[in-house]
Amino acid sequence: QVQLVESGGGLVQPGGSLRLSCAASGSIFAIVSMGWYRQTPGKQRELVATATRGGSTVYADSVKGRFTISRDKAQNTWNLQMNSLKSEDTAVYYCNALTDGTAYWGNGTLVTVSS
Repeated sequence: QVQLVESGGGLVQPGGSLRLSCAASGSIFAIVSMGWYRQTPGKQRELVATATRGGSTVYADSVKGRFTISRDKAQNTWNLQMNSLKSEDTAVYYCNALTDGTAYWGNGTLVTVSS
């Protein structure tokens, strides 16, 4: 079992920055990849960024060059640095962890980009 808790969401103006964190606990050793997804009302949850245990990363085209996913091994957290935020980045952001065959999700954190 893996437990995930997101933090760092909030209200930010267009062009601003936010840093989301995902604290993982439980069977951390079993995690093979971590990721961030987002969802807006009426739409499917979409991939934002993922990182494998080996360090490979994948980003959605819409966030490339603006968002960076990283891991703090000492704190067992996975972070998403979001720069140059746009109104279309407004969503609930979810942390995801994949083990061998099981996906775990956090409860989400709301990011609102608005002036």
